[in-house]
Amino acid sequence: MLTQLGPMVIFGIIIAYFVLLIGLSWWTNRKGDSSDFYLAGRKSPWLLVAIGMVGTSLSGVTFISVPGKVGGEGTNMAFSYMQVVLGYLAGYLFIATVLLPLYYRRNLTSIYQYLDQRLGVTAYKSGAFYFLLSRTIGAALRLYLVALILDAFVTGPLGVPFAVTVICTIILIWVYTHQGGIKTIVYTDTLQTVGMITALIGSIWAISTALDSSFGDLWHQINQQDYGQIFFFENGWSDPNNFFKQFLSGALITIVMTGLDQDMMQKNMSMPNIRNAQKNMALFSVILLFVNFMFLFLGALLYIYAANIGVTIPEASDELFALIALNHLPVIIGILFVIGLIAAAYSSADSALAALTTSFCIDFLNYETNDWDVKRQVRVRRMVHLSFSALLFCVILIAKSWSADTAVIYAVLKI
Repeated sequence: MLTQLGPMVIFGIIIAYFVLLIGLSWWTNRKGDSSDFYLAGRKSPWLLVAIGMVGTSLSGVTFISVPGKVGGEGTNMAFSYMQVVLGYLAGYLFIATVLLPLYYRRNLTSIYQYLDQRLGVTAYKSGAFYFLLSRTIGAALRLYLVALILDAFVTGPLGVPFAVTVICTIILIWVYTHQGGIKTIVYTDTLQTVGMITALIGSIWAISTALDSSFGDLWHQINQQDYGQIFFFENGWSDPNNFFKQFLSGALITIVMTGLDQDMMQKNMSMPNIRNAQKNMALFSVILLFVNFMFLFLGALLYIYAANIGVTIPEASDELFALIALNHLPVIIGILFVIGLIAAAYSSADSALAALTTSFCIDFLNYETNDWDVKRQVRVRRMVHLSFSALLFCVILIAKSWSADTAVIYAVLKI
């Protein structure tokens, strides 16, 4: 019987998972045309988009880094990250009631086209450029985190260089997104969100079983260990975890990183009408609140469990979840962890690649106004898609030399 996941077993799980994603990509795109890449023909089911957006918003950073920060020091310690999440809800309300109606009224493909209509071409190109810059860095950092985990537990022990791990990771994303774009991603992200949440719930269940404790008992232990504090008012504005600072930051981050971000809005605009888009945003907000709380709950349990079995906490808190899941929990949890990690990472990275490609093609190559034939448009779009894949690879290698000793959730929020 398999009692521990070795590198080859994990590698096999990853390959099987990607075969499933590629099969799903083929199925969703078998009757599609080239225009489906950008907005899926505006026929995306709102329920699937809502579920898939959870995975895109959380990414591998939340899956790995947020639980690790619970027992650490400084920003986002204990449950203080929930203050940011509550701010997210205020931001999503603004998006649903102000920004989405604006985008739908103008029938936009790229949201930065609004800047052209409202403020002129300079504002338009500037807005699109800063999206390309910020999303490239953000997507690279998220993939970098997953590459670190794969390097530590899978490819590194097999003697594969870090750079090869990264490039293989990006190639796999390119394979299942280059043809269908958003039409494919709506379905693959739903699958990946389900995989991530299954891993989350399974890990909590396994640790609670090992500790022989009910949910109430676990919450009591979390508070006894001072991990459960959510609201921080005591030390004023100078405290990085101050409620008002975190709440306001969460609201503004959401407006900027979701409402003004082509990646997140592209999925919302792929639905038939504004009503479906707003229903998607409402359901997505509720699910995101619950899932973020459960990740923090898991983070506290990881520290308690590590103390109970005498495991030394890694110097890099991002590695704690992987260490416990792969070496100290039942093998099924290790399998779920691998699936959840890959799902969390790629649900963010795949849509980022599609959005970067869309923005560059629409905002800088003027796809909707030039006189290229369909074959040329598809050929150029695929070259742009491939070029952004290569750019992500380069940024990840730069990030490795820059943030080796920094929790990635902090690096992402700081940037």
